[in-house]
Amino acid sequence: VQLQASGGGLVQAGGSLRLSCAASGRTFSSYAMGWFRQAPGKEREFVAAISWSGGIIYYADSMKGRFTISRDNAKNTVYLQMNSLKPEDTAVYYCAQGSTPTPRVEEFDYWGQGTLVTVSS
Repeated sequence: VQLQASGGGLVQAGGSLRLSCAASGRTFSSYAMGWFRQAPGKEREFVAAISWSGGIIYYADSMKGRFTISRDNAKNTVYLQMNSLKPEDTAVYYCAQGSTPTPRVEEFDYWGQGTLVTVSS
């Protein structure tokens, strides 16, 4: 399985970015997908997760209302739309694939390489 995240970059506070994660190697539509992030010196933290069908979605409390996770099973891609970005959102963002949508890092089997998001104040 390969997960290729893209879309990171430098944005000013209040701006928006859309991250993408293209998956290959097994049937994308059979698996849940998640986004996590890791800031320098901090542990990896949950951002959002979506079930195989898109019918179940979870967000970390601090992302609710600002971030939107979605998926396109025809394109084997999961997205993370990030609006109203804050400097504290600066981190490397990772996509991951697993059996169920969950905030638990250990429940995801495969991880992408990460894409850096930097939010300037």
